[in-house]
Amino acid sequence: MFAGQGATFAQERGALTVTVEALAEREWPETVLAGGWLKPWHEAISAAEISGLRITDVFVDVGSVVTKGQALAQLADDTVRADLRKEEALLATAKADLAKAEANAERARKMKDSGVLSDEKIIEYLTAEQTAMASVQSAQALVESQKIKLSQTTIVAVDDGLITSRSAQLGAVVTSGTELFRLVRQQRVEWQAEVSARYRPLIEEGMTATIEGPRGQQLRGTVRLVAPTVSTDTGRTLVYVSLSADSRAPIGFYASGRIKLGIAPALTVPETALVVRDGINYVFTMDAEERVRRIRVETGRRNDGEVEIISGLTRSAMVVRTGGAFLSDGALVRVEGEAR
Repeated sequence: MFAGQGATFAQERGALTVTVEALAEREWPETVLAGGWLKPWHEAISAAEISGLRITDVFVDVGSVVTKGQALAQLADDTVRADLRKEEALLATAKADLAKAEANAERARKMKDSGVLSDEKIIEYLTAEQTAMASVQSAQALVESQKIKLSQTTIVAVDDGLITSRSAQLGAVVTSGTELFRLVRQQRVEWQAEVSARYRPLIEEGMTATIEGPRGQQLRGTVRLVAPTVSTDTGRTLVYVSLSADSRAPIGFYASGRIKLGIAPALTVPETALVVRDGINYVFTMDAEERVRRIRVETGRRNDGEVEIISGLTRSAMVVRTGGAFLSDGALVRVEGEAR
């Protein structure tokens, strides 16, 4: 070798010192990336069931946590109570008429064979008894109806939950069916995530999911339901993920996350080994002569600073861990320490 050639070779070998390591085989969770809105699990509405009454009190506001049966608002009940007293009086009158009719009917039954009363009169007394009994039953039904109306003057929560909407205004006169309060049942929030239709057969009820909340917090949930249909416009399907009760996730925010499908093996390299040029991923591998080769690779999952290599490398490849951005294809390198 000539002196000049030796100097050039020495310079080439000392051009860059790198660290190399072998591909690692990991057991990584296989996940599906998804995005969707945080929405109530179910909503419930407390509405007016009686018309023409004025709201006299409102006991809760938006953000209140309520229990099933708790009073939310009160309607004016003076006219309903007056009608109830009227029906109770009519019931008392009907009961008095029934007592008289029963007494006459009992006397008619005793005198039936004596001939004192004609058959026509006996039938009249017995018929009057039946009519009086029917009148009492009718009056009792009217009293029960008025009691139901009286109970309807108190607007109550139909389930445990969190009040998210209030349209009840003090002094307003309501009509039957008017929505006064809306609540999130049991304060349960779910993530309605959209995923590509090709993942739909792989997602099952009970799988876990990790969602990044709007404030950067990590939320955890469980797949409750996979929608039976796929959107023909987007080619995506909805996955309903129930969040844990202590998540306190805000409603109405868009969040991204991952649904865990299972555990799958992965061949990985450090993310620092990737060299991206023109949008294409490459890594540099080193051969026995300490010469590097640029290899195009296809990447997959990423986790804790490592990236999965789907294709492009063999299991025995020695990969340049760092410094690949300064290398050229075929360059000689100096190895720092022992290859791992």
